[in-house]
Amino acid sequence: MPKPKRSNLLALAILSLLNERPMHPYEIGVTMRQRGLSDSIKLNTGSLYAVIDALLKNKQIQPVETLREGKHPERTIYEPTEEGRSEFFDWLRTLLRIPVKEYPQFAAGLSFLAHLTPAEALDLLKERSGTLAIQIQDVRHSMEMTRALGIDRLFVIEQEYSLALLESECNWLQQLMNDIENGVLAERTEDQWNWIVYFGQPSQDHV
Repeated sequence: MPKPKRSNLLALAILSLLNERPMHPYEIGVTMRQRGLSDSIKLNTGSLYAVIDALLKNKQIQPVETLREGKHPERTIYEPTEEGRSEFFDWLRTLLRIPVKEYPQFAAGLSFLAHLTPAEALDLLKERSGTLAIQIQDVRHSMEMTRALGIDRLFVIEQEYSLALLESECNWLQQLMNDIENGVLAERTEDQWNWIVYFGQPSQDHV
């Protein structure tokens, strides 16, 4: 049987938590939210159960026992199979070792920045900068909350990575806005504000 395609990081998160200890799906979801994993991996109840079903079908997890408490519905506790553990560690090592080419939407927008006027571009970038500042505060607050819950830093290290990316983009964005305002990328006249665009001469090979 061919290996399942590695496309849903929620499967990785589930295998990770079950590798720590057997859990039922509800506990998996709660633990992911407590650790802030839902900030880096898309999580909702429907998708959680769908991925668990897929892992069962692929024989990467197996039921341990089914419990029932009072009037609550039955809860099945799962653990990873040997195949599931092997897949988890191989997938994890691949993610950490090999950089993957990604296609950020913001980078695509920057590619076509010159189609806007400097004034409009600057307004949009300032709005983005303000949103980034809010996101930075949200991540810092989330990090404080996880520390207050006594969660070890090692289990929320991805929050530090997210914060570093946001702060780096915010700093770079500020420099870009400064370059637009200060005449590096755009110049003002009495009645105009235009991009400074230089088109080099084509090489003789293409004339």
